Amino acid sequence: MKAIVITSFGAADVLKIEEREKPVINDDEVLIRVKAAGVNRPDVFQRKGSYPPPPDAPQDIPGLEVAGIVEVLGANVKQWKIKDKVCALVAGGGYAEYVKVNAGHCLPVPEGLTFLEAAGLPETVFTVWSNVFQRAALKLDEKFLIHGGSSGIGTTAIQLAKYIGAEVVVTVGSDEKGQYCLELGADSFINYKSQDFEIELKDKPVDVVLDMIGGDYFQKNIEVLKPDGRLVYINAMEGNTVSLNIMQMMRKRLSITGSTLRNREAAFKTALTQDILEKVWPIFAAGQYKSTVFKVFPMEQASKAHELMESSQHLGKIILEMN
Repeated sequence: MKAIVITSFGAADVLKIEEREKPVINDDEVLIRVKAAGVNRPDVFQRKGSYPPPPDAPQDIPGLEVAGIVEVLGANVKQWKIKDKVCALVAGGGYAEYVKVNAGHCLPVPEGLTFLEAAGLPETVFTVWSNVFQRAALKLDEKFLIHGGSSGIGTTAIQLAKYIGAEVVVTVGSDEKGQYCLELGADSFINYKSQDFEIELKDKPVDVVLDMIGGDYFQKNIEVLKPDGRLVYINAMEGNTVSLNIMQMMRKRLSITGSTLRNREAAFKTALTQDILEKVWPIFAAGQYKSTVFKVFPMEQASKAHELMESSQHLGKIILEMN
């Protein structure tokens, strides 16, 4: 098979196409012929050498989400058939013509969605559902602040939060991105290049904050949370070491949490997949989710896809299409 390989740690041009053997599955896995793969910020971090994959995942082939066709079944797999159309969360190896994955981490491609659209769902939906709805327990009529609202994570969080009836505020880097978020259902946006979200929300506090920035956003997040508010982290691009005023946290009864998915145990991902199938997939079946695919690149242009990701000029998801 052809695969996009990190030939050395560095800039986007280290991504090259190489020939590799098809993965060999175990009894609990399926082999997927990949039609499309999502491009995510962690792929960039892995390419630069700062986000190593788990030991049992491909070490030099990035890619955390795919959509494609089931081609081989493990002996214990009963829920899928050959030729089923699926999308899946993988621990690595998604930038290839074939990838193996635990059968319990696959979901059916929602009816009406293309492989290109479905490939952009798993990483963002799994991350948002696990962190915002399971860990932070966002509820009807609560106010929700999303940093990076026009990102893949942000656009997913907007739509799922609006579906359950929350009020959504986003921070973005331009008014164009803000308008895009409003079109997806956000109630308001704050342009962080011309506005300070702490000042803007001083008298309009929020119940839940989803942050991928870290650094000096931490204290600002604490300030804008209501009593009993929840702050959830999925990344810390601007710094992961912060100072916490414990008494302030106690007085406001705040919960501070966060998680990463890649290294979680298989059983957790299987349970999360089932929860998403039951509670989130009906949203797609009902046609109540807008595709957020911004641009599609052929696999040969994976380096250009990474350059676009790093430029932060995209709105929503970037997808690689396999030959």
